[in-house]
Amino acid sequence: MASAPILTASDVLELAAPLPLDGGQSLEGVRISHETYGTLNADKSNAILICHALTGDQHVASPHPITGKPGWWVRMVGPGKPIDTDRFFVICANVLGSCMGSTGPASAAADGKPYGMRFPVITIRDMVRGHVALLDALGIEQLHAVVGGSMGGMQALSLAANWPTRARAVLVIASTARHSAQNIAFHEVGRQAIMADPQWRGGDYYAHGKGPEAGLAVARMAAHITYLSEEGMHDKFGRRLQNRDAKTFGFDADFQVESYLRHQGISFTDRFDANSYLYITRAMDYFDLAEEHGGLLAEAFAGSKARFCLVSFDTDWLYPTGESRNIAHALNAAGAPVSFVELSAPFGHDSFLLDVPALDRVIDGFLKQ
Repeated sequence: MASAPILTASDVLELAAPLPLDGGQSLEGVRISHETYGTLNADKSNAILICHALTGDQHVASPHPITGKPGWWVRMVGPGKPIDTDRFFVICANVLGSCMGSTGPASAAADGKPYGMRFPVITIRDMVRGHVALLDALGIEQLHAVVGGSMGGMQALSLAANWPTRARAVLVIASTARHSAQNIAFHEVGRQAIMADPQWRGGDYYAHGKGPEAGLAVARMAAHITYLSEEGMHDKFGRRLQNRDAKTFGFDADFQVESYLRHQGISFTDRFDANSYLYITRAMDYFDLAEEHGGLLAEAFAGSKARFCLVSFDTDWLYPTGESRNIAHALNAAGAPVSFVELSAPFGHDSFLLDVPALDRVIDGFLKQ
């Protein structure tokens, strides 16, 4: 295994001009927290933008400052890895609305107090506006590629559709061009869990020392189920009991899968802001690339000159293969060059984050073209 990537820079860009939003408002003093790896070449043609998923952040290949865990895609990004930092200048920015340095609900508003629920509702396209502002500040007119999995794939598609000259290649993994009713339903369960927690206080919990941790944990538990496959859950947990020989006939975590989900929920509250979870899930639910372009998905890509690669996984029921196939059909109708592959992996939606060697080969091959 190649050595860990060398972090070039961890920085925060403060936008000089207000950022216009799809909802009709604009945000002053927007901050975009980001990390870069590798070296930008003289003509600035070797840049790759990686877009993160819902609960991800800019720490794609560096240790997380709160948890201390390795970066969320450290297996993919680094010297000699599929996204090779010896060859490419890699950028990853924390999305607008998040809580790892970019402007979000926990940030200070003009009155010095956290926005809370005064923060405007944002969209995926608004997040990408922040990314484009960052590229402008770095002097990068056109990316070698934009890469994203899950919500990151939505951002990659939005960039390709709305800023068609900004990337020469677009790699979308385990994603979709719009959220389905089922996707929206799971998110609404999570939002309601947060807002039903008395500690949420209408979103104004920052001065109280404790937020809606119980509600956020439940939201994470519900979402995490959608990231796994039934096969994977059966193989990993089955109906095995957790540290006991018999059922307790109570409501403790008798089963391993219960204990696992509780741990995922509780640990999540240490690193994520509940209001950010509300805003980002809402942005994902509003995402409908066809709706943005007159109702026809092909029209979204009419002006694109990029080449595309779409990857899905056979056990992903959150964004199943049919979602990627619909995007491929739209790209074909728009005359855009596209390759599409469904990979076999037992991990469900989370397969793009885990050890799937076939994905490594696809990414490596596509970026080297």
